[in-house]
Order: sequence, then C-alpha cells, then structure tokens
Amino acid sequence: MATAATRGTSALTASVMSRVTAAAAGGVAGGLVFGMMMQAMGMIPMVAQLVGSSSTAVGWVVHLAISAVIGGLFGVITTRFSGGTLTMVGAGAGYGMVWWVLGPLLLMPAKLGMPLFTIDSMAWKSLMGHVIFGMVLGAVSWALGRRATA
Repeated sequence: MATAATRGTSALTASVMSRVTAAAAGGVAGGLVFGMMMQAMGMIPMVAQLVGSSSTAVGWVVHLAISAVIGGLFGVITTRFSGGTLTMVGAGAGYGMVWWVLGPLLLMPAKLGMPLFTIDSMAWKSLMGHVIFGMVLGAVSWALGRRATA
C-alpha cells in the first residue's frame, strides 16, 4: 500500500517527467523553426559533419535530436519555474543564447577542428536562430507543460 510520501514522490516524478517531455517537444518545435533558417543558409550539412556525414537528411536528424535533448534539459532546469508565457519565452531566449555560446562557438568548432569563438556574420545569424529556437522552446514547453499538469 502506498504511503502519502510515496504518492507525493510519484506525483512529483510524474510532474517532472511531463515538464521534461513538454520541453523536449518544445525543443523539436524550436528545432524545426531554427532548422528551416539553417537550411536556407546552407548550414544543415555542417551539422551532419558532427557524425561524419554531409547528408542534409542526416543533418536534420542530428539537429532535431540535439534540439530534443536540449529542450528536455530546459524542462529539467525549469521544473520548479512558475512563470507565465512571457517569462518562459524570455527564459527560453536566454537559454538559446547560452547554447549559442556552447554549440556553434565552442563544441561544434572543437569537434570539427575549426577555430573556437569565431564571431562573424554567420555567427550573428546563428545567435538570432538560437534566440528564436529558445523563444519557441519556452512558449511550447510552457503551453504543453501547462496542459499536462491541468
């Protein structure tokens, strides 16, 4: 028989999992929007290079997988966040900026043997894309997370 403490822990675990799932879906949604921008700039094949390919299809799969994981992590970070839509969109925009530094300025060039922290016109376009990714992530994760806990 479940005690009140185990029921509370189960409810908390379910709540965290719903937020993480909602945020992973938000990450995919943001990844689709950002991916369309990347596709227009010819950047998706570079993403495929992370796994040794130059295929656009592989680039999309890798990009959306990364987007889902980064989205899920946003859900973990914001589990106890009690903001409304605008707060989550703002948090998502900030989160996107963090990933702009971590992804295209640090991790991706390190993996591909390119110079780190190169700020050029493509980097500024990437920043814009990461901010938009984060805003979509924040909005979708808030909406889906709210629905899951209602």
